[in-house]
Amino acid sequence: QVQLVESGGGLVQAGGSLRLSCAASGRTFSNYNMGWFRQAPGKEREFVAAISWSGGSTYYTDSVKGRFTISRDNAKNTVYLQMNSLKPEDTALYYCAAVRYDASRSISVVPGAYDYWGQGTQVTVSS
Repeated sequence: QVQLVESGGGLVQAGGSLRLSCAASGRTFSNYNMGWFRQAPGKEREFVAAISWSGGSTYYTDSVKGRFTISRDNAKNTVYLQMNSLKPEDTALYYCAAVRYDASRSISVVPGAYDYWGQGTQVTVSS
């Protein structure tokens, strides 16, 4: 089992920044690829960003490229999402998720591929 706890959400004006954190416990953190997803009211959960177990590879959905940065600190068992130039359309509940590294598979952007999820942290961007 992997336990994930997100933090860092809040209310921010458009153009502002937030840094989300996701603390992991329970298993060897560096064995897992990590992802951030978000879900706005009435919408499906969508991929935001992902990072490989080593931190050597990162992936982003097009709408956040150049504004968001995913990173991880394996010594601290934590993954981060730095969000800059926030827009009202970024408003959502943000989740981190974990899936065990598999050399035969590329990092997935599909929520169903992830095995462990946090409870989410709310991000609200006002216009």
